[in-house]
Amino acid sequence: MKFIIAITILALVIINNSEAKVFTKCEFARTMLNAGFSKASLPNWVCLVKAESSFNSRLRGPKNPNGSHDYGIFQINDKYWCKVGSKGGDCNMNCNSFIDDNISDDIACTKIIYKRHGYNAWYGWKNKCQGSLAAYQVNECF
Repeated sequence: MKFIIAITILALVIINNSEAKVFTKCEFARTMLNAGFSKASLPNWVCLVKAESSFNSRLRGPKNPNGSHDYGIFQINDKYWCKVGSKGGDCNMNCNSFIDDNISDDIACTKIIYKRHGYNAWYGWKNKCQGSLAAYQVNECF
């Protein structure tokens, strides 16, 4: 009986850990505000993340045409910004650290990317958000 209970608990832990954290719009907006982003910038970030990952913190994107992959809620690319399996890239981070529920490291790398390239570093923002943010306002979140 104890063995069955232990196996059941282990199975539940594995299932729970394999499910991705999918943020709500407001939860994500509050996280970004708490990380130092301006309230005025939040519609851009909300739209960008909706376009890139649908707020899924554990998303590893499919292979890009150049053979690279994108990781996490911001879909950070392993060609430039991180390295798979160890720290590396311009953010000096392991890409696998971007596919968990703690997005603080994702945010730290995103700040570096944004500082260099602005929102244009993300095709999701360029294709779906640029000039069209009415649906991504976050006033109701605060």
